[in-house]
Formats: sequence, structure tokens, C-alpha cells
Amino acid sequence: MALKAVHVSDVPTLDHVPDNNALYASRFTTRVELGRGASLKDHNNKKFLVIGHRGNGMNMLQSSDLRMKAVKENTILSFNTASQYPIDFIEFDVQVTSDGCPIIFHDNFIYTEEKVGRTIISGKRVTELSLSEFLCYGPQREDGREGKALWRKMKDGKVVNWAVERDDCACTLQEAFERVNPALGFNIELKFDDHLVYTQDYLTHVLEAVLEIVLKHAKERPVIFSSFQPDAALLVRKLQSTYPVYFLTNGGNEVYEDGRRNSLDEAIKVCLEGGLQGIVSEVRGIFRSPGMVNKIKEAGISLLTYGKLNNVAEAVYIQHLMGINGVIVDLVKEISDAVRKMVTDEEEEEEEEEQVIEILSSSSSSLEGEGEGEGDDDDDGQPKKKQQQLQRPQFSQRELSFLLKLIPELLQ
Repeated sequence: MALKAVHVSDVPTLDHVPDNNALYASRFTTRVELGRGASLKDHNNKKFLVIGHRGNGMNMLQSSDLRMKAVKENTILSFNTASQYPIDFIEFDVQVTSDGCPIIFHDNFIYTEEKVGRTIISGKRVTELSLSEFLCYGPQREDGREGKALWRKMKDGKVVNWAVERDDCACTLQEAFERVNPALGFNIELKFDDHLVYTQDYLTHVLEAVLEIVLKHAKERPVIFSSFQPDAALLVRKLQSTYPVYFLTNGGNEVYEDGRRNSLDEAIKVCLEGGLQGIVSEVRGIFRSPGMVNKIKEAGISLLTYGKLNNVAEAVYIQHLMGINGVIVDLVKEISDAVRKMVTDEEEEEEEEEQVIEILSSSSSSLEGEGEGEGDDDDDGQPKKKQQQLQRPQFSQRELSFLLKLIPELLQ
């Protein structure tokens, strides 16, 4: 089975991901069982997971790729759109309002238009809003009611209109549990501002509000907690023992004041010291240091990745070969369809191989009584050679190392 080559021009830039998404290997079969009924020992599932980023994919409003603006991210519409495809989990961001309600929204600040003599764009911190104030932004539930126009601040500081093809209302965590397909797992990212220092009391207040909803409404739904905030990740692990907790890391691509966030080695330490079950790393950190995969696995820690390269099927395939447990993707339809196609092909190949090998084994047995050495001139007789030829090709460590070296070159 050959690995399809990816051209340099196919690697996504910050605002575009390629249409070319033919995935050539995966263990994906059926949705994983990882919830209230599952032991934490089962978290390191052998199955390769496909997880929808913010539902059906994050919104990249300045992108020329219309797929990145098809459905409003982190909404019930986005979650249910993603659930139509054979994925295991959706990932979304949870914050808690000033009156203690867990809501789903990624950004630290929310922006809208205001007229104060002239039209200006104003922003407010999401966690300083009450639930009713937060729900006033964007489309409204009641017919005829107009919400505040939603704008978004980009990393370059530019503020743009949050326009998508299919819009939807803002939602709470409880609504997600009530209105999204219960077979679909939730990867709940506990969202905090990288630039703020949080007290233990505040973290406890936020996490207890989230856990109250999860423990009441999750039922048998698979749930994973994750957070970039190391203290929050450690604390949610202490507050409950039902659901796995993963530590999110940029994998060394950026430097933070908190040293625990600056490398995969530090992430391993956080997990081992706090009893966390997994790491979610930016994929470039893994490709730049592929040897860390074995180190993480040897520590008994599950490993997922996120990042734009996960929208390139070949990059996902390499991660599968490396033993990574799953990927968070934006192009949910394209990647999941490619994975499903590959599984079908792989199962058919395995059935054919088993049938041919069985025939060869029977033929070999019938020849044993016809004379010693017939058809077996040396230790590697013809039947054995044919069996070897029928086995699925495997990449050697040298070949895999070569493939991994290509990715950092493309990243430059």
C-alpha cells in the first residue's frame, strides 16, 4: 500500500487547506466507547480517533476557502452537521459566564457594532457577561428578534464581520448535551485566557459549574476534558474520576511564561505528576520531534494532535503510522470520508489475503506426503515466498524517518 505524495503547494497556508484529501490508512471503524461506563484504564484506545474541531470545523473568516466559513463554529448546527459523518468526537470550548453558566465560545472577547454618535466596534470579555447578555449576540431564538451583530478580532488585530454561509444561535453546554446526537463524544476544552493568572478559588468555581452540567446530563455519552491551563487540567482531574483529562500543549512552537506549556517533555511531566490520561499537541511539535511519540506512549499517555496540517490527509496517515491515537480536524467531511473509504479497502484486502493464504497453506500440506524437499529447495520455499508477498507492506524505521523529515521542510 503506497503513501500518496503531497506536493509543497498542497500544504495549507494560514487561510487555505487543499481539496486533495485522499487518506490511505486508518484503524477507524465504529465510534469509540469512552464515557461514564468506561474505565479510565480504557482511555488509551487502540482505535484511531477523528475529532471535529469546534464541531464541523473552525471559522477562518479571512480565508478564500469557503469550507472554512460554511457553518458557524461552536454551535448546535455545527455539532449536528459534524455528527452526520463517521467521527468519534467533536471538540468545543467552554467558558463560564459571570452568573455561573457554562457556555460554548472560543474567543476571550466578543465584539459587536455600537452607535455612539458614530458606529464603532466594541468588545467585552466573555466571562464578564451574564448568560442573557451573551445570548444577545448573533442570531436569536425568537422570531423577529434581532441580535447584536457579531464581529471577530483576528490575530493580526483586524476586526471583521463574522459572516458565514449557515449561521446559528450561541448555545450553552447543557443545550449541547440535550440537542446533539448522544452517540457523539464530547471533547470539552476548558477555556482560559493565556494572559491572565487565575486563583485556585476561581478555577474551582468554574470547573465545578462545568462538572455539574456534565455529571447531570452526559449519561452514557463519551466525554474527554482538555485544557491549555495546566492548573485547570490538574484540578479537574482531582475533582472527578469519571472522565479522562488531557493536557493541551503547543508542543514547543511558542514560548509561554508558564514553563509547563513550553515543550512536550514538560507536558509529560504534568501528566505523570497529576495523573492525567493524555496530551493534545499541535501537530508541528510532533513532526519536529517524532521521537517524542514513543516517549509519550512508553509513559502510558494517550496522544492526540490538532492543527491545520491535520486537514492534509497524508499528514494524518503519517500520524497513524507513528502510533498517534487521533486527530482534531476542520475538514470533517473530507477526512472522515477518506478514512471510511480506506477502512473499506483495507478490510477487503485483509479478507482476500486470508483466503489466498489459506489456499496456499492447504496446498503446502498436501505436498508434504509427495516427497521431502519437493517445492522446497531451501528454507524459503515457494509457498512461504507467496505468503510473504501477500502481506501488507510496512514502512521501515528508516523510511518512516525519511517521511517525517519531509514535514518540517514543508513547514518552513
